[in-house]
Amino acid sequence: MDPMNEFSLTRGGLLFRLWRRLGLIDDDMGRLKRRVVVASLICWLPLLVLAAMQGRLFGGTAMPFLMDVEAHVRYLIAVPILLAIEVVAHRRLITFEALFVERDLIPPPALRRFQDAIASASRLRDSPWPEVVLIVLVYLVGILFVWRHYATLDLDTWYGRPSPDGHRLTVAGFWYAVVSVPIFQFLVVRSYFRMFIWARLLWQISRIELRLVPSHPDRVGGLGFLSNTINAFIPFMVAHGVMLAGGFAARILHLGASLMDFRLEVAAALVILLALVLCPFLVFAPQLEIAKRKGLREYGTLAQTYVRDFEAKWLRGAPLGRDATFQNGGDIQSLADLGNSVQVVDTMRLAPFKSDAVFRLGVAMLAPLSPLLLTMMSVEELMKRLVGILF
Repeated sequence: MDPMNEFSLTRGGLLFRLWRRLGLIDDDMGRLKRRVVVASLICWLPLLVLAAMQGRLFGGTAMPFLMDVEAHVRYLIAVPILLAIEVVAHRRLITFEALFVERDLIPPPALRRFQDAIASASRLRDSPWPEVVLIVLVYLVGILFVWRHYATLDLDTWYGRPSPDGHRLTVAGFWYAVVSVPIFQFLVVRSYFRMFIWARLLWQISRIELRLVPSHPDRVGGLGFLSNTINAFIPFMVAHGVMLAGGFAARILHLGASLMDFRLEVAAALVILLALVLCPFLVFAPQLEIAKRKGLREYGTLAQTYVRDFEAKWLRGAPLGRDATFQNGGDIQSLADLGNSVQVVDTMRLAPFKSDAVFRLGVAMLAPLSPLLLTMMSVEELMKRLVGILF
């Protein structure tokens, strides 16, 4: 296969090269288990050991290490999912460009522009500098500002004690602030950077005048395969649901908060994440709208001519002239087929995805939050309410 058709959104960058040098990844993004184990050994295990050495594993503080749900969820669940995101995105999007070419959506004169867009995305993905900048931002903004002022809990914990100048970190807390949290934040913002590359690539492709077919049965001019690529971002939504669940759980268990206190945060996160995943696909809406208008005009003209000749032959028995579009006057089945084609054009969507894609993404983000419902009611009460809603 042409290397152009094997573009990977995730197979490249500074971290990828480090993983490969350490033998923790191959060209097909394999060896995920090794990467998960290494990440856990670096991020979570030292916290366990250092907290135990300081007597803050089971007690000795308002929130000992083993009671910190957020830390365990982050490094034992969210980090593995963040690493798995890249594997899923690589394998689901690997044929993305090939499908544009195979389905003849790129006009031959514009093929070079298409190749340039792929090459540009590859260069941005492979450049080490964006990830270097992300690392700097993580420490300067993510740790010194966001984590210290907004993410730490205002009580005595295994990682530090609150003070007027901020948390006084324990030894375990120092590793947490210097190693574990930065790695976690880097993986998160790195996933956003990959989303930016993807959105930029779709925008560049949308600047090409595509050969859309208004009567295509996928009702998006032949771009229906893009809807399948959305499944590549389901782990992205799950990861953010897990992160939210961990943070909420810590505040519910240790600060007396209620799940309902976070309803606005959940709604805002859902809207933002759905927009982040779905809005890049809307760059094709202008071309789809033009193709729909053109299709309705052309098929409307064709249908008018066809129906006139059909009625002349079958209803009035009049002979067809030499300039008749259909010399045999057509038949009932052909008339029905033409009607179906006109209906397909008339129901063309302006977004290359269906509403069920929005539903899948929403469920993926909200599902990890569902166990927190047990903080508001018992399992028995929850089951009764679910049965009442469903039946």
